[in-house]
Amino acid sequence: QVQLVESGGGLVQPGGSLRLSCTAFGNILSIYDIRWHRQAPGKEREWVARFGTAYSTHYSDIVKGRFTISGDRDKKTVYLQMDDLKPEDTGVYYCSWGPTWGQGTQVTVPQ
Repeated sequence: QVQLVESGGGLVQPGGSLRLSCTAFGNILSIYDIRWHRQAPGKEREWVARFGTAYSTHYSDIVKGRFTISGDRDKKTVYLQMDDLKPEDTGVYYCSWGPTWGQGTQVTVPQ
């Protein structure tokens, strides 16, 4: 069984940065295909980024150029470096691997 734990959220001013972590516990074969998503208040959950095979990276258009996804296989951790944060980036950020989801971490960027 796999568990995912997110951390690193917080309150940051517009233009600031945060780095989120998603650490996998249990029988995860690979950190490839771990994905980040977010859900803003009152909105649907949306996909943000994916850590693909051979360390490939994939981003939604809304974060491309500002967010960077990376991974550390030894630590079973995928990171989401978020730069130039905007108020519209506010929400709960989740990571997933297949059907497994973490509990989420709150990111708040005030107006």
